[in-house]
Amino acid sequence: MTSDTCETARSSDESAVRTLYYQLLTSWNACDASNFATPFIEDAEVIGFDGSQMSGRAEIETTLRQIFADHETGAYVGIIRSVRFLAPEVAMLRAVSGIIPAGQDNLNPALNAQQTLIAVKHDGIWRIALYQNTPAQFHGRSELAQRLTDELRAAR
Repeated sequence: MTSDTCETARSSDESAVRTLYYQLLTSWNACDASNFATPFIEDAEVIGFDGSQMSGRAEIETTLRQIFADHETGAYVGIIRSVRFLAPEVAMLRAVSGIIPAGQDNLNPALNAQQTLIAVKHDGIWRIALYQNTPAQFHGRSELAQRLTDELRAAR
């Protein structure tokens, strides 16, 4: 394989991993638990904003279905910070996100988050093995919280 071929393959893989992330946000925003769970491997893990853990694609879908049925969820705005390949078929995506609460038209800074997605490639298809959503509160550093909120607002 030539270096150009390797570069093209890496670019295609990075694009696929980025697409997984945006598929999650789009599915969440549409309150579609099935589409949210689809890109996960069978034994995937999700760690939610509140620290809750979901294990396996079936539990991810069931839990999200309950959340969407019982709560008015907000809409995500996300910015991918990086995609790094840990091995040829393992990638780590880092992103930041904010949420526009249901019925509102502006981000709630208290809901800003740092997100990590670990993707694995099986039989030529990228899938999510881990998705973690951690609050980005920057305790004692309000200027960082404000900077992130401003950046997310600009990305809407």
